Amino acid sequence: MKKKLSISHFFQLMGLCYFIITFVLCIVIYMTIKKFEGVFICFSTASILAIWAVILVNTLQKKLVSFTEDICQTIDNMIKEDINEQLIFDEDTMLDSINHQLNRLYQTLNAHKYAIKTQQADLQSMISDVSHQVKTPITNLKMAVSTLIEQEMSRKEQLYYFSSINMQLDKLDFLMNAMIKSSRLETGIIKLKKQKSSIYETLAIALGSIYLQAEEKKLQIIVDCPEKIMINHDEKWTAEALFNVLENAVKYTQIGGTIKIRVHQWEAYTKIDITDNGRGIPESHWSKIFKRFYREPEVHNIDGIGIGLYLTRKIILKQDGRIYVTSVVGKGTTFTIFLSND
Repeated sequence: MKKKLSISHFFQLMGLCYFIITFVLCIVIYMTIKKFEGVFICFSTASILAIWAVILVNTLQKKLVSFTEDICQTIDNMIKEDINEQLIFDEDTMLDSINHQLNRLYQTLNAHKYAIKTQQADLQSMISDVSHQVKTPITNLKMAVSTLIEQEMSRKEQLYYFSSINMQLDKLDFLMNAMIKSSRLETGIIKLKKQKSSIYETLAIALGSIYLQAEEKKLQIIVDCPEKIMINHDEKWTAEALFNVLENAVKYTQIGGTIKIRVHQWEAYTKIDITDNGRGIPESHWSKIFKRFYREPEVHNIDGIGIGLYLTRKIILKQDGRIYVTSVVGKGTTFTIFLSND
């Protein structure tokens, strides 16, 4: 088995070699000039250099030992998740650059650890939210199927339960599609492709999707959007974001109500206001409505799962935009969307 050469043994070996070389050199000088003065000068010079070398090696060895201990301590702290300490060295030493790189590594690992913890918390929250959302439809499905199996009933009654089953399946399908969209947007699987195109046409796509619902409730929709406004945006996903806001406006506005859409272009941003005269949202709930699966207690009797505005906010933020809400209970709500022109 091979013996490993330690640093101290290495320096001892170097010292021995230096002594042998000095001794041989002194003999050569004596043999050449036949004078002890030359040998004395050579030996004295070699001795002074050896003393300085010993001092230098000793100092360097102490620095290395101290540096190694600090690194080991820092690694121990990282393993123990004590991430509040950092390596500290004298800035005038040659080891300062190593210190700087270690601190950068330290901060990077810390940032990655925080990101992983955040993702784990988000995942746990999403699992909890999804399990809560699917619980009611699954319970309703079980009850409907059980009733169909255990009870005799007329064809009309059977159709009623089949219709109920179909409605619950639609809810589950919508929920799964919404969650897939959400997860793909958050993980970056779906890339939004911004292109210079007409916001008027994007708005028309969104309006076309809620037209029948608005007709059923006899809602008046007023649009003020110049056709010439061109901005960089992802037409498909922006249309979906606008649709989610418009669908909420239709859903929570009384029969015969009004929805106003106004688009105004500024130098850097284009502003889109969607205003209804519906039931309104209490100010204390304004920040909550963009959370996943959040629904106000007062609207639980209206169909919905509370993910539309959450997706809208994700889509707008992905395009470096902003979305805000202002509302007065009993008078209506305005959603304001800012999209960058570039």
